[in-house]
Amino acid sequence: MHETICFGGLFYFYTMLDADKSIGIFDSGLGGLSVWKYVAEFLPRESFIYFGDSKHAPYGNKSDAFITERCHHITRFLLDENVKLIIVACNTATAAAIESLRENYPHIQFVGMEPAIKPASLLSKTGHIGVLATHGTFKGELFKRNQEKYQPYVKIHYTEGNGLVELAEQGKVYSDEAEKLLRKYIEPLVENRVDQLVLGCTHYSLFIPVIEKITKGAIHILHPADAIAKRTKDLLMQHRILQTRKNHGENAFYSNGKTSNMLDVINQLDVEAEPNIFSVDN
Repeated sequence: MHETICFGGLFYFYTMLDADKSIGIFDSGLGGLSVWKYVAEFLPRESFIYFGDSKHAPYGNKSDAFITERCHHITRFLLDENVKLIIVACNTATAAAIESLRENYPHIQFVGMEPAIKPASLLSKTGHIGVLATHGTFKGELFKRNQEKYQPYVKIHYTEGNGLVELAEQGKVYSDEAEKLLRKYIEPLVENRVDQLVLGCTHYSLFIPVIEKITKGAIHILHPADAIAKRTKDLLMQHRILQTRKNHGENAFYSNGKTSNMLDVINQLDVEAEPNIFSVDN
């Protein structure tokens, strides 16, 4: 946003130029597409540029230094595309790099992910909540702070979803292999009276239909994108760059992995418009 004092219609003109820019969003791969769809439906006039770092997925077993380097690289790519705000649609990337991104790019607003422990704790009737996340998310400071705040009041059951990101990236969300693995992670939570499930990785949102099949309604699944959509709109309004003129936004999708896998996931999300998908070697 231009921080220039202007007169009359000139101020309106400058802010409208910024409002017309796209929102950038990135993830370690394809999981963030579920966040993109949620935010895009919440803000239907906005345009989006999505970057899926499938070549380096999963982030959960990578070092913080490596993840931070990738986040800076992708941020520069999105800034070159002239975005007005960036959503880090990855819990692991948020935990490792969000502070560094905000420090190094103070002119752009970043919206990060964090496990929804607070709403899960408030909603729970049994006093037992489950968190399905990656190792990288569990070791992050954001998770630790939320854990310390609510652990005295609810029993938190932790489960690392090893192997799920790889299956999502391979387009095997509805495979027998995925269901078998999810049963291994989810059924013990049901047995332990968990009634709220926090998904601490955006890839896991792609498995929600399979998780619902396993739990048979016994566990409420918290979608991680709800808070992201509201925070994004709030920041756009604060900085006077919320798009109010267009009827429908436009979207561009970039992947350094198999674009066919990205197309499969987008189709599974029941997106009406034909997606513009581009292959990049970043």
